[in-house]
Amino acid sequence: MSIELTTKDGHVTITNDVISTVAGGAAIECYGIVGMASKNQLRDGIAEILRKENFSKGVVLRQDGENIHIDMYIIVSYGTKISEVANNVQSQVKYTLDKTLGLSISSVNIYIQGVRVAQE
Repeated sequence: MSIELTTKDGHVTITNDVISTVAGGAAIECYGIVGMASKNQLRDGIAEILRKENFSKGVVLRQDGENIHIDMYIIVSYGTKISEVANNVQSQVKYTLDKTLGLSISSVNIYIQGVRVAQE
């Protein structure tokens, strides 16, 4: 599935991998985020941090009509206020996708897959 946009100059197709990479990059820049996790990974109770090229495994896009919904699976840092971190990620992802790709996002749903304690 991809997002289809029609402009006055022509037709634009944006793939899910592009949207996932932009959304994941915006998310990991937020304070309190350790990284992205795969949505299917918690079978052993351990969430592994995804690399930049695999962000699409931790971001799920859904489109119904003109509405675009994003589900993000993240790992947060221990000692941060999870509700604030999630709120920051939601607003940052919506802002970045609007400014970078011109997409208006209806919702950004955050799923916390783990809490990582800093190793000293």
